[in-house]
Amino acid sequence: MFVGDSLSSNQWQSLTCLLHTAVPRAKHTSQRIGGLSTFSFPAYGVSIMFSRNAFLVDIVNKKHGRVLKLNSIRSGQLWKGADVLIFDTWHWWLHTGRKQPWDYVQDNKITHKDMNRMVAYEKALRTWARWVNFNVDPAKTKVFFQGVSPDHMDSRDWKDPAAKTCRGETHPMLSMDYPGGPHPAQVILNKVLRSVSKPVHLLDITGLSQLRKDGHPSAFGYGGRRGSDCTHWCLPGVPDTWNELLFAALIHS
Repeated sequence: MFVGDSLSSNQWQSLTCLLHTAVPRAKHTSQRIGGLSTFSFPAYGVSIMFSRNAFLVDIVNKKHGRVLKLNSIRSGQLWKGADVLIFDTWHWWLHTGRKQPWDYVQDNKITHKDMNRMVAYEKALRTWARWVNFNVDPAKTKVFFQGVSPDHMDSRDWKDPAAKTCRGETHPMLSMDYPGGPHPAQVILNKVLRSVSKPVHLLDITGLSQLRKDGHPSAFGYGGRRGSDCTHWCLPGVPDTWNELLFAALIHS
């Protein structure tokens, strides 16, 4: 089961396509109920699920508005029983204005109109880490974290004064070192993962994905009408590599 935002969906879609390609004649089913999408191969007894949960922690509707609760995970009941869990969260943490899906943020018993987003991100990750420690049986469930998928919205990150975004990029970077340096969200994630007592495997996708400024839908992602999509990834494409890492980790374990 993949649990996360649209970047998690990107990887889930990639994996379902890869598996279907491997067994093209096998019967399969696909359904979506609420925020849960399921792709199944009945003959193999396999289901690949995606649960949309952009923050991992809860957003609760109150009289005064929508509250992002940094210390609460009610949806975790859905995650229990999966053989493999692949978590992801980051993309939505910096959104403001109309794209922000909450009105207030609650840290323990204190409610704020807003707070430092990186601090909020770390607090939510630590709540997720506690959930893993208390609820996961490593003998039954393998846990992965997707890592942080980078965007390419600002060409200053890869030191190209001739570009502005990923639009028009047709080649990956050839250097192994990304000029923009380590992703700040990945630094926080690495710190939190060190505090988890249960085994969690990091799919370290950030560095390799930073080099693929050419891998986004760009103008084609939004039909060219609302700017360039330099956040999500084309398929076939970069998420296929993420799934190669997932496959290698599963085989190794």
